[in-house]
Amino acid sequence: MTRQKVIDRFIAYAKIHTASAHDAQQFPSTDRQREFAARLAAELRQLGLEEVNCNADAYVTATLPANCDSPTVVGFIAHIDTSPDFNGHNVNPKTVHYVGGDIELGNGRRLSPTQFPELTAYCGQDIITTDGATLLGADDKAGIAEIITAMEYLLANPHIKHGKIRIAFTPDEEVGNGASRFDVATFGAHFAYTIDGGGIGELEFENFNAATAKITLHGRSVHPGYAKNIMVNAILLATEINAMLPPEQRPEHTEGYEGFFHCVALNGTVEHAELTYIIRDHNRNAFEKRKELITNICSFINKKYDYPAADLVIDDVYYNMREKIEPVYQIVELAEKAMRQAGIEPVIKPIRGGTDGAGLSYKGLPCPNLFTGGHNFHGPFEFIPIQSMCMAVDVIVKIAENAKDIRL
Repeated sequence: MTRQKVIDRFIAYAKIHTASAHDAQQFPSTDRQREFAARLAAELRQLGLEEVNCNADAYVTATLPANCDSPTVVGFIAHIDTSPDFNGHNVNPKTVHYVGGDIELGNGRRLSPTQFPELTAYCGQDIITTDGATLLGADDKAGIAEIITAMEYLLANPHIKHGKIRIAFTPDEEVGNGASRFDVATFGAHFAYTIDGGGIGELEFENFNAATAKITLHGRSVHPGYAKNIMVNAILLATEINAMLPPEQRPEHTEGYEGFFHCVALNGTVEHAELTYIIRDHNRNAFEKRKELITNICSFINKKYDYPAADLVIDDVYYNMREKIEPVYQIVELAEKAMRQAGIEPVIKPIRGGTDGAGLSYKGLPCPNLFTGGHNFHGPFEFIPIQSMCMAVDVIVKIAENAKDIRL
């Protein structure tokens, strides 16, 4: 029963277009997130959860009341938006019983263990894939489906004793703003978990420090026939800056705790260009040195061309939550225990990215990250094994049951 419910929920949610948008002038960044938030709030009320609220910023919160005497309040959080960086419209999930080899997705794409060797671990299981034209949205529709299904299970099984549980679904996580308007005091949990990770068993309590660097380049446009010693091509200024960053420190050449500079946008003409990077590093000192390097490069360009050719703006987005989690490490141990009770060996690893949990941890809500079961997020090769989703539900239930004994 639980299996079919989490499947049905996930597929229904995945079909709803909820992508956020970069550089929007509203919050949340897209109205479609607000519509989905209202739908989720209605579903939670129908299930019988209490204190259900969908506020003006499209944050959805609800309460499963305690059924035993415990002062501890635990939270579970997922985000409602999908990535704006790949098509999330008209998602058409496909369920496949995987028996090995390649999976023909459609639209000229195939999911192959040659490219994605993790696929072989799920031979003999049912997995949900895309049709090759869109992303799937397991990041983080799977997290939402798993949390709601776990709450429904606890409502139906009152013999499982637990303290007060708070859940929340946040907008705009994919554009770095999921925690920005989250009211930690009103949420009222002592600690929480984002259900926003990848493959089964993932447990993460450290993430990148993150910043965005936007460089506006001002060229000098003159007739190319008379350009000698006069023209400055803003597009070429952008490529010159990019060439001064260490090529081995790009995402495609890094792993584990290694940081990077990632060029995510380049637009321009001879007269004007814009160059955007995301800067990432787990180590705070190394993170600051990365920002210093890109600042020095822009200063060099301005001195070389003897006018303010490069305007740089760096904005910090989030920081490594490890320093906020370590003082309450028992909440990591609680998740490990719950996974082992569910028959899963925890895989503790750093997040090569960020979650709402990073921002929330710095706002006073310690918040490690747990697996959803999905793989290859943000693209057409995304897939999620159904068994992994079911086990995520089991882990949430076990955490809820065990959290009543935690004292921070």
